[in-house]
Amino acid sequence: MVVILNHKHTEEEKLAVIRIMEEGGVKVMVSKGQETTILGAEGNAAQVDQERITLMPGVERVMRVSEPFKKANRKYHPEDSVYSVGGSLMGSEQLFVIAGPCSVESEAQIIEVASAVKASGATFLRGGAFKPRTSPYAFQGLANDGIRLLQEARQETHLPIVTEIMSTDNVEMFEMCVDVIQVGARNMQNFDLLKQLGKTTKPILLKRGLSSTIEEWLMSAEYIMAGGNERVILCERGIRTFENFTRNTLDLSAVLAVKKLSHLPVVVDPSHACGQAWMVERMSMAAVAAGADGLIIEVHNDPKNALCDGAQSLTPAEFDAVMDKLRTLAPLCGKRL
Repeated sequence: MVVILNHKHTEEEKLAVIRIMEEGGVKVMVSKGQETTILGAEGNAAQVDQERITLMPGVERVMRVSEPFKKANRKYHPEDSVYSVGGSLMGSEQLFVIAGPCSVESEAQIIEVASAVKASGATFLRGGAFKPRTSPYAFQGLANDGIRLLQEARQETHLPIVTEIMSTDNVEMFEMCVDVIQVGARNMQNFDLLKQLGKTTKPILLKRGLSSTIEEWLMSAEYIMAGGNERVILCERGIRTFENFTRNTLDLSAVLAVKKLSHLPVVVDPSHACGQAWMVERMSMAAVAAGADGLIIEVHNDPKNALCDGAQSLTPAEFDAVMDKLRTLAPLCGKRL
């Protein structure tokens, strides 16, 4: 249930409505926008007297909400959520770009790439320290050493760092060391991990699962938000379909769908979606045209010799060319870079 108060409501009228809602057995979320105030019911609102609330002073209208996700729902929070991280506003008119290698391989590599992507205009540095790989024999990342090297690159370039968490055992370390915590596609429904991340204060970049519906994706965001951390960024990174020409199938319609259903920022990862570097430029442009708030692009200083995902990684020069085109395109789509 959502109760929309009119713009002339008083504080006493608002508190009276909240009291009646709580008597019906729900918790009440208050979302105050520039023009409206919305009271959202958390829990089973079946016992809340909707007709009585409709007739109360200060109430404009009452709506039932059928979607199971509440905190992530735009009906509860009609204005876009914007998060300030390291001087960038995620979810605003500013198009934020997260760039860097799939994996942190060495100090020289991560600092060279970090310096290059910053010079091209990237706002965040990405790099995997803990790597979930399909094969147990593939490179699994440098683990704690990878986190240390990311911190060194951040100190060198002042770029906030984004990296993927794999286990609840590392939540405390990531809280201390990382600016944005990424949850990978394979962990989108690792509910124990999501619950723990709900207790953190860092923004969570939540990738869509390989075969997950949009509702399942938003429900995973709900797990984090229900725990108290409402700074969630959703990432479309391609889903598994019957097509095997690309690594995955990039679902740009999901960007539009999520922006309609939810107030959370949405970013697109064309690198993991396509799996082929030559596709990344056009898919990045298409993502911006579809309304994405940001991009995640893999960049490596020597893709042919990368320890993982070299085929989808741009060189620094290629990334710079993409950023030049995005600077031209972004204003046409209501964004700036």
